[in-house]
Amino acid sequence: MSMSMRNPSPIVIEQVTPAVDGGRYPIKREVGDNIVVRAVVYRDGHSVIKVFLKFREKFGGKMWSETPMRQINPGLCLWEGTFKPEKNALYVFTVEAYTDLFATWIQDAKKKSDANEDVRSDLIEGEALLRQIAAKASKRSEKNFYQDLLGRLAACGSDHEKVELLANHEVGELAADVTMRDPPLEVYVDRVRARFAAWYEFFPRSQGTEPGKSATFDDCIRRLPDIKAMGFDVIYLTPIHPIGRTARKGSNNSLECGPEEPGCPYAIGNETGGHYGIEPGLGTVDDFDRFVKACREMDFDVALDFAINCSPDHPYVKEHPEWFFKRPDGTIKYAENPPKKYEDIYPLNFSAPEGQWKSLWQEMKNILMFWVSHGVNTFRVDNPHTKPVAFWEWLISEIQREHPEVIFLSEAFTKPPMMKMLAKVGFTQSYTYFTWRNFKVELTEYLRELTENDVKEYMRWNFFANTPDILPRILQEGGRPAFMSRYALAATLSSVFGIYSGYELCENAAVPGKEEYLNSEKYQYKIWDWDRPGNIKEFISRINAIRHENPALQHSKNLKFFRSDNANIIFYGKASEDWKNIILTAVNLDPFNRQEGEIFIPTEAYGIGYGESYELHELISGNRFSMQGNHFYIKIELDQPAWMMRIERWGDRNFGTFLR
Repeated sequence: MSMSMRNPSPIVIEQVTPAVDGGRYPIKREVGDNIVVRAVVYRDGHSVIKVFLKFREKFGGKMWSETPMRQINPGLCLWEGTFKPEKNALYVFTVEAYTDLFATWIQDAKKKSDANEDVRSDLIEGEALLRQIAAKASKRSEKNFYQDLLGRLAACGSDHEKVELLANHEVGELAADVTMRDPPLEVYVDRVRARFAAWYEFFPRSQGTEPGKSATFDDCIRRLPDIKAMGFDVIYLTPIHPIGRTARKGSNNSLECGPEEPGCPYAIGNETGGHYGIEPGLGTVDDFDRFVKACREMDFDVALDFAINCSPDHPYVKEHPEWFFKRPDGTIKYAENPPKKYEDIYPLNFSAPEGQWKSLWQEMKNILMFWVSHGVNTFRVDNPHTKPVAFWEWLISEIQREHPEVIFLSEAFTKPPMMKMLAKVGFTQSYTYFTWRNFKVELTEYLRELTENDVKEYMRWNFFANTPDILPRILQEGGRPAFMSRYALAATLSSVFGIYSGYELCENAAVPGKEEYLNSEKYQYKIWDWDRPGNIKEFISRINAIRHENPALQHSKNLKFFRSDNANIIFYGKASEDWKNIILTAVNLDPFNRQEGEIFIPTEAYGIGYGESYELHELISGNRFSMQGNHFYIKIELDQPAWMMRIERWGDRNFGTFLR
């Protein structure tokens, strides 16, 4: 077996992290984050190497910025550096290393000199290196420095004095064996709202006051102040497009649809238009633009449901029949998820022959670009796991190259590998299994899976407590305490989460034996009393305010679980990077009974010394507790099933004011 001979660099750069699948996919961060990069870097022999972290925007950033890396574990040759991206863009970063010839010479010459060995030959080499460095100097001050140093070197009385003189002066570097990790790794830097936001989902047609009639975008505008008062950041609209008439579904998903029933908005398209259109009952594109403007004025992001469904009446059926799945007799197939059938929906075929899928993919991009041009900066994507992964990788990169601010939420309740792959290929946020995790062990295990391995590098978990399709059993049976505890869990375990409207009213009427809403507004108009008795709007408002006031709660990866002796009380905490803001949360997971027991404050984990006095400030009720040590007995009542405690040290009594 023969090997081709080449002149390799003696420097090895490996195990650069963070990376997803060896750099195949970008990691995810947000504007202003400190991105910590580590690498194993070494070379043969004992020469001194210097290591730098380099970064730039992938598109439009021609010049590399660089920052030195420091060796944090010499035995393992482990180096670390950080950089802070300031733009919402796709960045590339890499590690570069080189041999510092002069530093290597100083290292070796100093050892010989300290051992009283002859260094005359070494000094000849060292002076030659110094003159090479001096020749590279461009500034007058640098040239003067080297001329002075060379003069002082000639005036030294002994060779050992010369070595000491050079060892005690900072001189420039003379690089050799320059090596860069190639190809560079990527990081997609999103807006902060990709990481920290509370979503509020509603059906636009059900925001009015007149029974049996669709609400308009003007009715939706009138709803905004109430939603803002609860502290939400993102308004998420279910599909607003024209609704198909053929095989239209009636109330409670009935195959019989009355003439006055509106049909399901997920069956998109009729004679008035398709995915570019708006259901006439809601208004016009101009009305939608006015709604978006009102949202912007209240600092809401606008999220739109991107449901790639076509009713049998969609314009595509006549204009592009080649985009659909066909039966052997040539008729178009409707959607099925056995035993469920969706006679009112035709799915599109994203793996059609080449000439057909390319035009279909481009059309999907055109749709998104249209709505981006009308102020939509977030898309919740319906069932992305039923379309090719390659399609999403292409589509998201195409949109974000022109509009890096656009956020994509993956609604994929599917197998874990597919959920993770969709996040890898570009989805900003992901639905999760949180909706079905109710007990302490399963919640703890699931959150550790999300926060303690490489999933955290590319997947942001959006904890929706309910959806129009999912009314979990715990909400059906647990009533108001369950709604409160699940809201607290979603809002504090994750930094981005959401609810579907009606949650604040503790709406839990279900189809018997199913996790589905009875009289769902997916199939009918509904009129809501948004202040009806028993609502938890005040509780929601308080938690959302606490989230905005405390930086620790604006991140997800800083989650740590702590000891609670009661199996029905889950106890965990989050801290800001500088530990100035520490929030501990205890939640009663039993919606039927008061729970009490001992929890153990993680004083050591957060630098609180033995015997140090501090205060637990419970932020929902406002109660305060003077503390020493780490034992705390807690009683959690059903009328407030969550405690959110901020650690405030006695030495920093004005701690809370730093946010004002």
